Amino acid sequence: MKLRRLVTLASLAVVTSAASVFGVASSASAVPTNCTLTYGSNWAQSICTAGTGEHQVAMLQQHFIPGNPILCVGNWAPVGQVSYTPCANHTIVNVWINKRG
Repeated sequence: MKLRRLVTLASLAVVTSAASVFGVASSASAVPTNCTLTYGSNWAQSICTAGTGEHQVAMLQQHFIPGNPILCVGNWAPVGQVSYTPCANHTIVNVWINKRG
């Protein structure tokens, strides 16, 4: 019984130490929410209307030469403002929003 308790306490100590070294994001971390993403063949934009922090739109396209992806990244914008990026007129692979608190 004492061994089991000692192992449990040692395990908790390791987890607590790891959390303090690597940092654990709190569930209360503030990031932009209520975000909208819109894009066309050669542009993308995002806007977030709630939360705090900043957001950034990004678009990945495939160049007509294989192996040459095109990454277009917008400005970091605070909540309530637009992040915008122009891009080329190639096949869209993915469009997303980066967020930071």
